[in-house]
Amino acid sequence: MLSPSRTRPPAPSYVAVLRTRHASRAFGAALLGRLSYGMVSLALMLAVKGSTGSYSVAGAVMALFGATSVFLSPARAALIDRYGPRLALPPMATVYALLLSVLAYATWQPGTSGFRLGALAVTAGACTPPLGPVMRAVWSTLVPDKELLQRAYSLDGVAEELLFVTGPLLVGLLVRFAEPAAGVAASAALVLVGALALVASPAVRGQGVRPPRTAPRPPARRGQRLLGVVGLRHAVMASAGVGLCLGALELLAVAFTEQHHRGAAVAWVMAALSTGSAVGGLAYGAVSWRRSSRLRLAALAAGLGLSLLAAGVSPNLYVLVGAVAVAGLFVAPAITTAYLIADESAGVDSRTQAGAWVNTAVNAGSSGGTAAVGLLVGQLPLAACFALAAAPVLLCAAFMAGRVHR
Repeated sequence: MLSPSRTRPPAPSYVAVLRTRHASRAFGAALLGRLSYGMVSLALMLAVKGSTGSYSVAGAVMALFGATSVFLSPARAALIDRYGPRLALPPMATVYALLLSVLAYATWQPGTSGFRLGALAVTAGACTPPLGPVMRAVWSTLVPDKELLQRAYSLDGVAEELLFVTGPLLVGLLVRFAEPAAGVAASAALVLVGALALVASPAVRGQGVRPPRTAPRPPARRGQRLLGVVGLRHAVMASAGVGLCLGALELLAVAFTEQHHRGAAVAWVMAALSTGSAVGGLAYGAVSWRRSSRLRLAALAAGLGLSLLAAGVSPNLYVLVGAVAVAGLFVAPAITTAYLIADESAGVDSRTQAGAWVNTAVNAGSSGGTAAVGLLVGQLPLAACFALAAAPVLLCAAFMAGRVHR
C-alpha cells in the first residue's frame, strides 16, 4: 500500500503574499490612500505659491504641514492601537480630507493670508491618517510566517516608493489642465476613499484593539515603554540615519550637477536612487536570510553609508549616477528590515505605533539631513559634505553591530 504523499506548503513569494486571503483588497485600498501622500506636498506647495506669490510663504506652510504630520505620527498611531482602525481611522481621514479641501478652496484664488494657510496646514498635518503603519500592522496579522512577512514588507515598501515617484508626475499632469489647488483636492479625495476602503476590508477587522487582560505579554515588555525596547530603539536610530542620508543626498545631487554645469541631470540622479531602491527591495525580500534582523540592518546601513562616501568622490556625473544607484540598493531593504524589527519588538497592542516610530525617524532624519547639508554646501568641498552625510549612518551601523555581537 502506498503511503500518502506529503504536500509541502507553497514557497514564500510575492505571489503568495498577494494571494493571501483579503490581502489584495486591503493592500490596494491602502495604496490608493497613500497615493495622496505622494501628491499632496508638490500640489500644496504650488497652490500656496500661486495664491500668495511668495516662495518663502510656500516654504513656511510646507514646513509646518510636514512637521506636524511627521512628529505627531506616533501619537496618531497610538490612537489606532488603542481604539482600532475601524473606530479611529475614519474620523481621522475625514477631518484630514476636509481640511485639505478647505486648503484647496483657500488657495484657489490669489490673495489668501499666509497666516490662515499656515494655521490650516498645521491642523491638517496633525490629522494625517497613518495608512502606512496601519497597513503594515495588517500585514503582520495576515502573514504570520516570518519569511512571507519579509516579502510583504518589501513589496509594501517598493510600492510606496513608486507612489512617491508617480504622485508628483500626476500633479504635473494635472496642473497642465487645472489650478494646482485641484491637486490638493484630488489628494483629499484619494486619502478619504482609500482609508474608508481599507477599514471596510475584512482584513482590518479587529486590528489595533488591545488584547484581553488574560492575553499573555512578553515579560521583557511588561511595564516598559515602547522605545525602551532595545530592538525598536536600534531600528529607529538606523532609520533616522537612513533618512538623513536621503535628505542630504537630494541637496548634494543638486549641488554636484550644478557644479558640473548639468543642473537638469539631477532628475536622473534621483531616478537612479529610486530605481536602485526598488530593485534592492524586491531582491532583498525574495531571499531567505539566516542572519538576525538587527545584524542585517547594521550591514545594510553600512552599505548605504559606504556608497554615499563613494558617490562623494565621483569624478563625473555618470559615476555619480552609478554610485547613487548602488546606494539605492540598500535603502528599501534597510527600511524594510527596520519595520520587521519594529514588528518583532512590539506587542499586538502597539504594532501600529512601533511602525510609526520608524516612519517618523526616516522623515525627521530626511528633513534634518537636508537642513544640515544646506548649511555645509558652499562652506566645504562636496566630497567632505558627502562624508559628513554618511557619518551618522556608519556610526549607527558600527554601534548596532557591536551590540548584536555582545
